[in-house]
Amino acid sequence: MRIGLIACDILEPEFEHLIKDDPDFVHKEYVEFALHAYPDEMREKLIEKVNALKGKVDAVILGYAVCQSLGGFTEAVDVPTVMFDGDDCICVLLGTKEYTREKKICTGTWFSSPGWAREGMDGLIKEMHLDSVEGMDPMIFADMLFESYERCLYIDTGVKKRDDCDYLERSKEFAKLLKLKHDERKCDLTAIEDIIRKVKRLAENVS
Repeated sequence: MRIGLIACDILEPEFEHLIKDDPDFVHKEYVEFALHAYPDEMREKLIEKVNALKGKVDAVILGYAVCQSLGGFTEAVDVPTVMFDGDDCICVLLGTKEYTREKKICTGTWFSSPGWAREGMDGLIKEMHLDSVEGMDPMIFADMLFESYERCLYIDTGVKKRDDCDYLERSKEFAKLLKLKHDERKCDLTAIEDIIRKVKRLAENVS
């Protein structure tokens, strides 16, 4: 079977942990996370990327949650495609119940998965366009944005540091910069393992 993966690079650590040596994945592409800031453009580009794999793969994993603009995505493409349920990547990792529970524990929580921890403050600035005002220190806007936040919660998915990037330490650095309490919790990769099984069943039925 031939499987394609087009995923947000925030989930790259988890996907690579699971499929790095899987020969069924003949195409892997990780898309820059900051595209989330332009939801309509993101949908258009992802449809284009999936459709470009027509005839090259049997099925595709779209490694995204609904993310504002991806509802009904699998019906909008020309290649059999599976994607995650949930509103965002943290919901994918934790599951709806645990995600809701953590937000109830502290409503002012910034969720830091390995992918988000890797991006750090530079990633936040890019995602929120905090460098859009010329001559202004982006940290001024970051401090304003995080006034109501109290903690940074690191989601330990079991993925260890790679390329000299220690995800946990990067998460702690982020929390320190924004004067947030830093907490940690573990989660498994059930959702990603499930979608891999699902796409393989789909590919088998197509091929």
